[in-house]
Amino acid sequence: MHYIVFWFKKNVYYLLKLINGCKTVRVIITEHAKKRLKDYRQDKIEISDIVLAAKQIPGYVPTATRLRGFISKSGRMFDIVAKDIETGRLVITVIGK
Repeated sequence: MHYIVFWFKKNVYYLLKLINGCKTVRVIITEHAKKRLKDYRQDKIEISDIVLAAKQIPGYVPTATRLRGFISKSGRMFDIVAKDIETGRLVITVIGK
């Protein structure tokens, strides 16, 4: 199944392409989020876990929102703060549990 969805906001057309039910979204991780991965609370969370979690978020996130309940490959639960911008999905920070 191939879907292409367009929506309009502030004179800019956005394109969201769905392939087999999985969004192809460019995920941008801030330096702050990468730095926090070295902390003890985010010990076993990897960048691939963050990218997978960001791609699983349905819809459009216009403002910075804390999204809860993601689980890394190692089993650690974490939250992310993300926002959709024109170039992709921006992951602002990671909060380990």
